[in-house]
Amino acid sequence: MGFEQLAELRDRLRAEKAPAQAESAPRPKRKPQAEPKPREKDPAVDAIWSLQKHFPLAFPVNPAPKVPLKEGILKDAEQHLPLLGLTLEQLKLGISTWCRGTRYWASMVENAPRLDLNGQPAGVVTAAQARYAKQQASLRRTQDRKNRASQKDRAKASTADATVAQPGT
Repeated sequence: MGFEQLAELRDRLRAEKAPAQAESAPRPKRKPQAEPKPREKDPAVDAIWSLQKHFPLAFPVNPAPKVPLKEGILKDAEQHLPLLGLTLEQLKLGISTWCRGTRYWASMVENAPRLDLNGQPAGVVTAAQARYAKQQASLRRTQDRKNRASQKDRAKASTADATVAQPGT
């Protein structure tokens, strides 16, 4: 028998053995998949999502700009608690979170219309309210700069500590 014939015979034997081995070989036990850890939900985010779903004109989805809300919007929204599927505390948290960001403060310009839950005009932003919103945005920017600077300082300090701690450098 030549080399080519032996190789052909070997291949045929392997082909015949493979299905038999696959059937008789013990199958490895499958590990049960671990359930993914439930992510902790932020109640403010859940409340905002519900408000955006039911009142999209008053609570637009990013990247649409936020709009100034009617004064007393919480009282109006309380009437819809069953529809929103929220508790009063969740609703308060959601609305207060919505009204505290830089996107909201940017919308608070003098004489801008305030909107009710249905997106209908219900008053305007006063000059004092616009000034207050501008101050809040400025404070947030200042705090953000300080936080970034302190993070950089801590990163530099930890890098310097690591360099000092290494012998022979």
